[in-house]
Parts: sequence; C-alpha cells; structure tokens
Amino acid sequence: MTQRQRVCILGATGSIGRSTLDVIARHPDRYVVQVLTAHQRVDDLAVLCRDHRPATAVVADARQAERLQALLRADGLATEVLHGPQALCDVAAAADVDSVMAAIVGAAGLSPCLAAARAGKRLMLANKEALVVGGRLFMQAVEQGGGALLPVDSEHSAIFQCLPEDRSSWARRIDHIVLTASGGPFRERAPHTLHEVTPEQACAHPNWVMGRKISVDSATMMNKALEVIEARWLFDLAPERIRVVLHPQSIIHSMVVCRDHSVLAQLGTPDMRVPIAVGLAWPERVVSGAESLDFLKLSALTFEDADARRFPGLQLAWESLRAAEGTTAVLNAANEVAVAAFLERRMRFTDIHRVNAATLDAVLPEADETASVDGLLALDARARRAAERTVLELG
Repeated sequence: MTQRQRVCILGATGSIGRSTLDVIARHPDRYVVQVLTAHQRVDDLAVLCRDHRPATAVVADARQAERLQALLRADGLATEVLHGPQALCDVAAAADVDSVMAAIVGAAGLSPCLAAARAGKRLMLANKEALVVGGRLFMQAVEQGGGALLPVDSEHSAIFQCLPEDRSSWARRIDHIVLTASGGPFRERAPHTLHEVTPEQACAHPNWVMGRKISVDSATMMNKALEVIEARWLFDLAPERIRVVLHPQSIIHSMVVCRDHSVLAQLGTPDMRVPIAVGLAWPERVVSGAESLDFLKLSALTFEDADARRFPGLQLAWESLRAAEGTTAVLNAANEVAVAAFLERRMRFTDIHRVNAATLDAVLPEADETASVDGLLALDARARRAAERTVLELG
C-alpha cells in the first residue's frame, strides 16, 4: 500500500483550509491531516482537530495555545499544541510533513511558505502574498528546495493545468496568458456611486464564497492586481504578457494563448475544491466534490474589458512590476491596511485606491530590503506605517 500523503494546512479555519479538509476527507486512503493551524479562531480549530485528529496544531500565542490545549484534552485528544510565528515555520518544514497548503492570508504567510519551499515540500500556494511580497526570493527558495510548487488560486491553477509538466518548455509555447475575473459585485454599478459602498455590499460576491478581505479585494479588483503579480513569478513572464478580462460567469478560469495563437482554457464550476484537488494529486486527478459542468445548462459565456474608472487599482499591478523590486510588497502592505480600514468603517470604499496609490508614491524600496525575509518584512512595516498615515488623513 502506498504511504498516505501527510498534509499541513496553514490557515485551516478559512475557506481554503476547510475546502482542503473536505477534499482530503474524500480520500482517506491517500491523505492524512498532519498539522492544522489558525490565527485567532481557537474554538473553530478545536472542532477541526476533533474531526481530523492532526498530530500538531499551531495558534498565534501562548494564551490561545493554553485554551486550545484544554479544549483538546477535554476530548481526550493527544494533539501537540504549539504557538507563534516560528512554530508555523517549523511545522511547514517538518520531516513528518509531505505537503503544505499555504492558505494564511497576507504577508504573515511569507515566512512559513519560504520554510516549506526550502524544505522541498509539495507546496500548494493559496497565499498570493508569498509571491507578491517575496517574488524572486520565494522562487529561489523553491528552486533550491527542489519541491513542487502548485498554484491553488483558480486562475493560476487553470494556467498551470493548460501547460505541460516540463516547465522548461513554457517560454517557447506561451505568447501571453489571460487571467479571467468575475468583476465582483460592482461590475455594472455606476462608478460615481462607489463611494457609497458598505462593507456588507463589498463582501457579497456573486459567484464565490470567500473571506471578508479577499471579497473586498475582488470588489476593487485588487485581487486581480495581486494575481497579475503572482503570475509574473509563477510563469516567469514579462508584465506585458499578462492580461485580464472580465468573465462574469466564472466558468473559464483562465487561458493560455500559444505562440501559434491557439488558445488553451480550463473550465469548471466555480468551486475552489477543484484547484485544491489538483494541487493535492498532481499529476494525477482525484474526485474533488465539485459539481460537474453541464454544458447544456450553460448560459452564454461573455467577456468584457476591465473599466479603469470602476477598477483603478488593477493598473497598479503593471505599474508596480515595472518599478523597483519590492514595490509590489509596498502595494500589498498598503492594500491590507486600506481594506482593514474600510471594513472597520474608518474610510470609504473608494479611499482604498487612494491609500494604495499614495503609499506607492511615498515608499520607495531600498536595495537591501529585498534581499532577505527580514528586509522584506521591514519594508512591509514601513509601507504599513505610511498607509496608516494616509488613512488618518482621509478620515
């Protein structure tokens, strides 16, 4: 019998983490949950530990660890409980882990992603920020570690699935790639009314069930800006070879336009369990739990240009990629601060772009800040301080 793949899920209580657990549960002969982590949702993590019985669980701090330990001991579970940022890196690189699902939101996921990459793990990347912030440093770690990097964003997974296993042939095949975007909840809303948008409206995505931060990013199209940056590193493409179109039905998840102008596309229902299953099993395929696509029930598949008045943040992707290395990390930090301020009702929806653009103007990366994790985190902190100042000014 083939040994089961031991999986560490970083960010287990979020939507990606839960979907990963759903796919794993369908294949108990292939996968075993080895590690589960969460930042603050201790009670939710305790329930997941009861259901999946990992060897190890990780939370943010000692107080949370004590609470989780008590909850698990009350149920007779022997799960080891660890805490803190270093513990996340340790479990991601641990010898008893084969695969890592990187689903921690934000720049906080960079260090454990790097640890997994350097340890040569099968790394399923749902954390955009590891590449948006880490870029070259992260890809160097993947190469040095010799593991497999499997993108889990539906768009990047689609591109990956359209390409041959031999990465060395990609550059010869690709003319450009096209990332599709649903357009979020405001695709047809008049741009001059967007300043009135509430957090509840911004989080009501028409196609996908996601967390609050990524839902707001979808509404502003900053998620697509981050995906453009991510694609630049994943597929080693110049920025001008990455394009974006709106596809409201979210059936075609992205496309590769080949040198001969043939177009390869990956289609499917909008269900994150599909790219997760691809990441877990590649190059094999396993049941994901997603519904099959019924072509006879499909409405028309339509495509639109991304309106720069409605989605000004999208253009920041190409601007930051053409600027000094590290500028994409500044953009990511600014956006995290801006989205948090909007969700806390400290500023308007349209102020998110103002904060992002102002921070890019105010914070210029220095060469030594992009050479190490510590330097990148220092740059991230510097950008956050600048973004917070702009939030206060707008408030």
